[in-house]
Amino acid sequence: KEDAVLFFDGEGRLSVKESNGKLEFPGAKHWDDRDAAHAIYLFSIDFSTDTRGFFLVLGEQVQDGSDYKSRLQEQGFTFLSIREIRDAAGPGREVFAAFTAYHLWKWYADNRYCGKCAQRLMPDQKERALRCTACGNVVYPRINPAVIVGVVKEDCLLLTKYRRGYAHNALVAGFTEIGETLEETVEREVLEETGIHVRNIRYYKSQPWGMAQDILMGFFCEAEGEGEIRMDENELKYAAWVKREEIELQPNSLSLTNEMMRVFKERLAPFAS
Repeated sequence: KEDAVLFFDGEGRLSVKESNGKLEFPGAKHWDDRDAAHAIYLFSIDFSTDTRGFFLVLGEQVQDGSDYKSRLQEQGFTFLSIREIRDAAGPGREVFAAFTAYHLWKWYADNRYCGKCAQRLMPDQKERALRCTACGNVVYPRINPAVIVGVVKEDCLLLTKYRRGYAHNALVAGFTEIGETLEETVEREVLEETGIHVRNIRYYKSQPWGMAQDILMGFFCEAEGEGEIRMDENELKYAAWVKREEIELQPNSLSLTNEMMRVFKERLAPFAS
């Protein structure tokens, strides 16, 4: 009864209750047996007091889901987009549960029919996959590889702001292209967005980022030469070298980007002196 049974509406908004920065999801007690027939296992998370399973209601919600939605609203649940959840909720495993559940919901919703023969895809019984029972085609979850790059020049970090979307400070970021190593992605993205050549590329850590179906891989590197910025105005509205003490962090600590800005600002590893 403590397991979470999640539901997304047709616009990708998740049913939640939010109080003091904490998320509450619908549980098994909020559903009846007819709903359970459309639920599929997502993952389990170890919390401090217990291990909780997370399930997703599949079926008609990929088309309409108005019946499910109205019943949850009657029980006090509201529907928030993943971006709204990111802005409203504090750090915690519930937030990343929401992100990862969205990643999987998006995959299920976008892959209802086989791309080879157009027949209906069905969840595989042995692995995380969708299988076509007509032609045998198997579809696995889509995961987009992307890099986050902290470019350093002496006591400064290269900060950016996107032209569209997220409004707070960020780092250079971009997706890996076909036939490209991660290090080549770092070099290309920094050059394309800011006109800066880099060296001494070193891996920091990674983070799954389900709200965009990404796996983010963080790298630090150093600017070559004077580090003159030639900003791509189609991608960015701001790019500047910012001294450690002047770095303004993002409003919450959810993202790998924010962590990388913080470790440079506060001289934490790998920048501890």
